[in-house]
Amino acid sequence: MKTLPTRKRVPDTKKARVLVVGDVMLDRYWFGDASRISPEAPVPVVLIVREEARLGAAANVAHNCAALGARTQLLSVIGRDENGELLVKLVREKGIQGSFHRDPKIRTTVKLRVVARQQQLLRLDFETQPSREVLASKLADFSQALPACEVVILSDYGKGGLTHIARMIRLAREAGKQVLVDPKGDDYSRYKGAHVVTPNQAELREVVGRWKSEADLERRAQRLRKKLALQALLLTRGKDGVTLYTAGGAVHVKSEEREVYDVSGAGDTVIATLGTMLAAGARLEQAVRLANRAGGIVVGKVGTAAISRKELFA
Repeated sequence: MKTLPTRKRVPDTKKARVLVVGDVMLDRYWFGDASRISPEAPVPVVLIVREEARLGAAANVAHNCAALGARTQLLSVIGRDENGELLVKLVREKGIQGSFHRDPKIRTTVKLRVVARQQQLLRLDFETQPSREVLASKLADFSQALPACEVVILSDYGKGGLTHIARMIRLAREAGKQVLVDPKGDDYSRYKGAHVVTPNQAELREVVGRWKSEADLERRAQRLRKKLALQALLLTRGKDGVTLYTAGGAVHVKSEEREVYDVSGAGDTVIATLGTMLAAGARLEQAVRLANRAGGIVVGKVGTAAISRKELFA
């Protein structure tokens, strides 16, 4: 396995055009102080002092693309509810072009986190899957959006928003677009034909099984890459960086040592940076190096967050 060399050229991300499709969420945070235990049960009492709402899942991917300078379009399904309206408002504020189908039969997915002293104490999830009728109409919007982008990012959080992902990949490939997938679940056959799939270690293990050594991991990863006809498989490995598997072999990029506060949303930042850099004309290996750096920066922030072009190239 070779180590990736450093490159100095900075891609012009203002030229990048990215289409993000997938499951969106509203990440709500209640920040407070936990200084005593409840007399009713052995749980901390949290006095809430501040609330925040942030973009999550595919919306966080789009936020990261836009923060890096890319012209970004987001396509997804939300409920016809207050949380959906807030999500649309946040998307607009971040300079993202949002195209949303509102399904009155579902509630917009929300993750509510209670945080005290930079520690997450509790997470509450609210979600329902969108109807097939809404998903079918989203496919038509997807076809119409393809001409305006160079890279398509499909962010699969397993919430039902990417039921037609195999067809989306085929349509994007036929239109000459690069397709990146952040996967979910143990069936990767529906990602066949994508250019790059970006699992983390737990996600890859669910598909290829446990590996006994680095050589065994490479054999399993390459076997999966060939089976799915991928250009590359990018394995994110937390504090150990990332490994890129292509027909030319494996390339490992070490992570930069940073203090970790929160890993939530790090995968969103990695695939967003990768897609933005590819859309800006960067070579795959350079885009991977920058994506790894971006992931290392964002874990130093609390909660789902985006990094700016200035932070990335500082």
